Order: sequence, then structure tokens, then C-alpha cells
Amino acid sequence: MYFYGMSGLIRSRRRLLTDQPKTKKARCLQDLRNRILTQDLQPGTYLDEYVLAETYEISRPPLREVLNQLAGEEYVVLHKNRGAQVSPMTHKTLRNFFVAAPMIYSAITRLAAMNATPAQVMRLKDTQLLFRAAIREGDAAERALLNLRFHTIIGDMADNEYLAPSLRRLLIDHTRIGMTFYNPRNPALSKQREQAADQHDDFIALIESGNAAAAAALAIAHWELSRAEIESFVTPQGMEIPLGDVPNALNTKGTS
Repeated sequence: MYFYGMSGLIRSRRRLLTDQPKTKKARCLQDLRNRILTQDLQPGTYLDEYVLAETYEISRPPLREVLNQLAGEEYVVLHKNRGAQVSPMTHKTLRNFFVAAPMIYSAITRLAAMNATPAQVMRLKDTQLLFRAAIREGDAAERALLNLRFHTIIGDMADNEYLAPSLRRLLIDHTRIGMTFYNPRNPALSKQREQAADQHDDFIALIESGNAAAAAALAIAHWELSRAEIESFVTPQGMEIPLGDVPNALNTKGTS
């Protein structure tokens, strides 16, 4: 378990503040990402360019550049004559998500333990500090966004141009459907949330020590911790629609 002082928390928050977008266009881009990730803009929603331009006080040309970038990052889908739509989550995409997640997370985390730099490990520790603070404050959206940041940093550590796009896409949907997991109004998941936070500390220790095999196994265990609850959230009550199992080669539920 890692414990950090208040000075570390302040330094971490200041680092995050320095990352804040400086222009209206950049703020619009970041805010739309966050609103999609936290389901303030729900999957399948069509975006009104006039409303967005008014909201973010930017003209239509830079707004369209923002929407084109979001489309490239797979936050939205652009439709001719209908505009931008928040990327929907169909049964097919969700099934593929459940099949791909353990494979991608395991491979990414293994490579992270092999390639991480001290500076990246420090970023991971700083993010974990803020993640713990969000848990104490009961902020579901902040928890989800910091969890995404945590796993994005692990992806940066992996430094693999083939896996990186898959991880980015995976984390978008994981963050969206994982909002229920981080909601403090769901006390039934309190134990799992605490265990997930503890596993973040374990990730840091294993990556810092370069233990690639154990880090990869922990990624599977970390996924399985939230998998059942996420699956129940996305499957309509009373219906049993299989969303995919961990492939046999990775079927190591509960390992660490």
C-alpha cells in the first residue's frame, strides 16, 4: 500500500491544473470528452452544433474541427446531413468489449512493467493519490476520469503503437459503462471499489519492480473485479445475453 503526504497531493493537483486547456477550442474539446465519458452526453445522442457553439462561445468552423477530432478519437460518429452522434454502445460493440478487454489490459500491463520510466511511475503515483481523494470525496465522475487517466498512463508506459489505439477505444467505453461502479449511491459495490483502489497500488508496485508476469495477471484480476457488475448494468433485467468470456488462454480469474 502506498501513502503520500499532503504536499504530494498539492503538487499533483497543481500538475493537473497546468494541463488545463488554454483556448476556447481546447476547452470545448476537453469538456466534450469528459461529458461523453461521464455520460452527461449519453451514447447515441446527436449533438446540436448551434447549441454547442453557443455553450462554448466558439464559431462553427473551430467547433467542426473539434468534432472531427472527437470522431478520429472515436468519441463521436459523424453522419452526413445529420451531424455528430455520441458513439453508440450496441450489443455487438459491448460483446466485443467484454471479449477484448482482458486481452488488451493484460498485454498493455505486461509491457508497462517492462518499459516504464521513473517519471511515468511518478505520474502513476500522483494519479493514484488523486484517485484516493476522489473516493474519499464520493465524486463518481472524478473517480471514473482518474481511473481512465491511471490506465492511460499504463498504456503510455507500454509504448506500443499497435495496442495504443485499441486501449484508447476500450477506455472510452469502460469509463462510460463503469460510471455505475464508481457511484457512491450504490453501497453494494463499496467493497469492490476499495479493492479496486488497492489493486491500483499493487499495479504501481509491480510495474515499478518490473514484474511483468504478475502485473499481467493482476490486470485480469482487476478486470474480473468489476466485470460482473458492469455486465449486469449493460444487460436488461430479466434477460440473459452473453457478452463474451475471457478466452481460455487468459481464463485466470482471481489470479494475482
